[in-house]
Amino acid sequence: MPEGPVVDILSAVREIRDLVRLLAEPAVAERDRKLRDELRRIVRNSVAKRKAVLLMDGSRTQRAIRREAGIDAGQLSTFVKELNSANLLSGDGKEPKLSISIPAKFFENESTNER
Repeated sequence: MPEGPVVDILSAVREIRDLVRLLAEPAVAERDRKLRDELRRIVRNSVAKRKAVLLMDGSRTQRAIRREAGIDAGQLSTFVKELNSANLLSGDGKEPKLSISIPAKFFENESTNER
């Protein structure tokens, strides 16, 4: 584990990265507009699917996503297939990772229904 000045440098780099992401978000949103629209269409108003999408960073298995998002195994499997067909996932789907970046508040201000 890094110590001292290395920790300070890593912290500063992470802060800079977060600021660059914030500044770049409008350009990223425009570039990915069609894919983001397709993601919204597939997710619709499902709270469980929204939670699942936000967990798809490539570090979790489908099992972990199911547990954390509270989504049924069959529903998640079908959902992953839909996302994959729409070119919204990278990798093999066992540890789903969105192929586009979305902000943490991507689904806010949209109506929600439990599905």
